[in-house]
This record gives sequence, C-alpha cells and structure tokens, in this order.
Amino acid sequence: MDQKIIDLYDRYTHGLLGRRDFLSRLAGLAGGTAAASALLPLLQNDYARAEIVRPDDPRLNAEIVKYPGATGEVRACLAAPKGEAKLPGVVVIHENRGLNPHIEDVARRAALDGFLALAPDALSQFGGTPQDEDKARELIGKLDSQATLNNFLAAVTYLKNHPRCTGKVGAVGFCWGGGMANQLAVNSTDLRAAVAFYGRQPEPQDVPRIKAALLLHYAGLDERINSGIPAFEEALKKAGVAYKIYMYEGANHAFHNDTNAARYDKAAGQLAWQRTVEFLKEKLKS
Repeated sequence: MDQKIIDLYDRYTHGLLGRRDFLSRLAGLAGGTAAASALLPLLQNDYARAEIVRPDDPRLNAEIVKYPGATGEVRACLAAPKGEAKLPGVVVIHENRGLNPHIEDVARRAALDGFLALAPDALSQFGGTPQDEDKARELIGKLDSQATLNNFLAAVTYLKNHPRCTGKVGAVGFCWGGGMANQLAVNSTDLRAAVAFYGRQPEPQDVPRIKAALLLHYAGLDERINSGIPAFEEALKKAGVAYKIYMYEGANHAFHNDTNAARYDKAAGQLAWQRTVEFLKEKLKS
C-alpha cells in the first residue's frame, strides 16, 4: 500500500485529521471514492483475522475483573496459566482504541508466556470500550490524563498484591499504551520493567524519576513518534536509566498489531514480541 495512505491513516487515527477530511484526502490518493472505500477494510482492524489465543483456551484462566481506580471501578481482562504457581505480573496497555479483542488476545499471549497479565480498559468510566473504533478514539481524547494515569498505577498495585503474583510487576503498552507504559515508569516505584511499542516519550526532566528498566520498540517509518527519540535517549543516558532501544527499519507505526493488514509487519512484530518476553522474564523472574 502507498506509504502516503498509511501516513494519512496514522494522522487520522491519532486525532490530527477529522473523519471527513481523512476520507476526502483518501479518495484523492486512491483515485476516487470507490477506490477509497475498497481500501478502508485494509486500513481498519479485523479482530477475527489474527486471534492467536482463544478466550476459552484450556491452558488458561481468563476472566473479566474489576479493581478500584481513581475514577471508580476499572474493568480489566485478567489472564494466567492454569494452576496455583505464583507469577510475575504484567500490565498490558491498549492503543487509543480502548480494550478491544486484540489487546485481550495479547494479554492471553502474555499469560501463555508465563505471566499474570492484566489488561485494563481506560474507558471503564464511560461504560467500557465501544465497538465503534471512531467512538473509542473520541472517548480516549476526553480522558483526564492524571486520573487515567492513576487508574493504571492502581493496576500495578492490584497485580503486585494479587494472590498469584510474585510481587514483581512490569508493563507493556502499544501506541497510546506505549506512552502510558513510559508514564508508569516515571511515576511508579513498584514497576520493575516497562516495554513501550512506538510510544510517546516522557518529558526529559521527568526521566530521572524512572527506576524501571526500559525496552523501547520503534518503527523506522514512524516519523511522528521517532522525532522524540533523541531527547529521550539523551535524558536516559544522563540519568543512568537501564534501557534498550530497537529500531525496526521499514516498519510502520503499529507494526505489532496483527489485526491490521496495512501496517502489520510479521517479521518485526514477532521479533519485537520475542524480545519483549525475554526482557520481561529477565527483569521480573530474576
């Protein structure tokens, strides 16, 4: 697919373009409204297409739980391997589409890799994530940033104190959630490790507060997010924060999201997840 179309969709999904303007520009790039309509299914997520671990997988206990947050009860997907063994906890943080079937699937993948995985729904205060992705993105924009951060800090506490948790907790986030994972690293003294997939970077002056080890995945074609890397890395070095950065050349923003045919990069996505699991095991199981 034309990179200009992918870049246009990225601007739209991150609130830099309205839907009418997006569709108009898409039609111009595609050569007409009919061609634009044909492209839309490729740009949008297809959750049935990429489910890897079914909700009823016999190897897992997966359920919807609620925990107390700053804005009231927060709904979350909790997944763990069957049994009684204590496990390190991992907060799985969704993109700006809310807690959708894809992120619930990612939480189950993390559980199969040996973690107690909790995927909170940032839109719980609005009754939960709607099926309409445009509506979900609109609601994400209405969230109070501090209250939302506090809800995810409460998720770290919930996992740390869970009967099946070893007390060691990490986080992994994607896009909007990658930025939130970075913010958890800044604001939580209980977090031991954070993995940010193409996430917005913290302000340089906040970096010295980070105590967790960081793993940072970036897409080579993601100019919008990548512009913040130099200042972030400089601050990390000055503060002596333990971190690793991987750049996936030729990959687009959201390259790990295997429900999106246009942006998913199988090689980059699988390698980044392998590195994520290895990193979390190293930091949380030692």
